[in-house]
Amino acid sequence: MRLGELRHLVEAALTASRVSPENAASVARALVAAEACGQTSHGLRRVEAYSAQARASKIDGFAVPTAEVVRPATLSVDAAHGFAYPALDLALAELPPIARLQGVAMAGIKRSSHCGAMGVTVEAFAEAGLVALMFANAPGAMAPWGGRSRLYGTNPIAFAAPRKDAAPVVVDLSLSQVARGKVMAAKQRGEEIPEGWAFDEAGRPTTDPVEALAGTMAPLGGAKGTALALMVEMLAAGLNGASYASEASSFFDAEGGPPNTGQLIIAMDPTAFGADAIGRFGDLAAMIEADPPARVPGARRQALRAEAEKKGIEMDDAVIAAVRTIAGIE
Repeated sequence: MRLGELRHLVEAALTASRVSPENAASVARALVAAEACGQTSHGLRRVEAYSAQARASKIDGFAVPTAEVVRPATLSVDAAHGFAYPALDLALAELPPIARLQGVAMAGIKRSSHCGAMGVTVEAFAEAGLVALMFANAPGAMAPWGGRSRLYGTNPIAFAAPRKDAAPVVVDLSLSQVARGKVMAAKQRGEEIPEGWAFDEAGRPTTDPVEALAGTMAPLGGAKGTALALMVEMLAAGLNGASYASEASSFFDAEGGPPNTGQLIIAMDPTAFGADAIGRFGDLAAMIEADPPARVPGARRQALRAEAEKKGIEMDDAVIAAVRTIAGIE
């Protein structure tokens, strides 16, 4: 299917589920962008949950995010218990001129929700000539090292840096071994998950996605991953007054109140120190490219996106059928 066709389909499903056309368009752009770069766990498989949450008012589909400059280089963004994507769009519009003036700027987003493929967000800043860092917390999914309580989310982090005459360097990773959305996708397909992804409620390794969703995710890098997850909780939720992972409701169902999770975006002007930083970024990336089969982070996703823009995406029939049903399309 062509990307434009997919966006229209997602918009139709969301507007049929008590979401404003403007918000539906923002969400559709983000989900289809995730599909295009191969991050299907953040793509159209989310429409069913998003639509249910909007219909149940767990997510306010008509929310309008607002932004307030609280310090010269600090932006406080209120997602107003709506989808995260309109708030991210607002941060992307407001932060760059502040970063170019001050050298660095940050946006804290509160009363937010699932923010999808963060590489898409930070890459947009890099395409505007800025270096970007992003941190997001998520509902409880990981335990502190040695514990069993779901005190941390999978808490992704992302980074992007511009290059001259080349696509940005983009790092986007979850602090669990895999994103929890991949476990949900396996459950939807009726498939087992690989060993090492997750534990059941008793702390035993499991390949059953149902047991994994009831248990905890395995951290990336063991104790180091959980230490980073703690850092993200503090940066994305502690700074903003958003809910910590253990306080947040699920991204996957329509039960309970709004997730109230948070995000932090830091944008930096690479010319601030007077060095040819963008040129040097390119030099380092070129060293990686000169050592095949090593590749620059983000290159695979960018290649997939370029192919998708030309030829469209081969979608799972069951996923498309589910979205069509929500949209009321036969």
